[in-house]
Amino acid sequence: MPKLKTNRAAAKRFKKTAGSGFKRSSSHMRHILTKKSSKRKRQLRGTSMVHGTDVGRLRRLLPYS
Repeated sequence: MPKLKTNRAAAKRFKKTAGSGFKRSSSHMRHILTKKSSKRKRQLRGTSMVHGTDVGRLRRLLPYS
C-alpha cells in the first residue's frame, strides 16, 4: 500500500489530544478587532474542541496524527 498524504492545511489548524479528539483555535481574531468587544475578544482567545461529528472527517485528513 502507498503512504497516505497528510492534509497540510488541516495539520496546521488542528492538534490531536490524548483522548482521541482534536483541539482547534477560534476564528475571527485576525483583523477588524476594533468593533469587537473586549469580552468577545477574550473568549475567542482560547482553544476549543472539534465537534464529535467532525472528528471522523479530521481522522481522514490527518492519518498519522
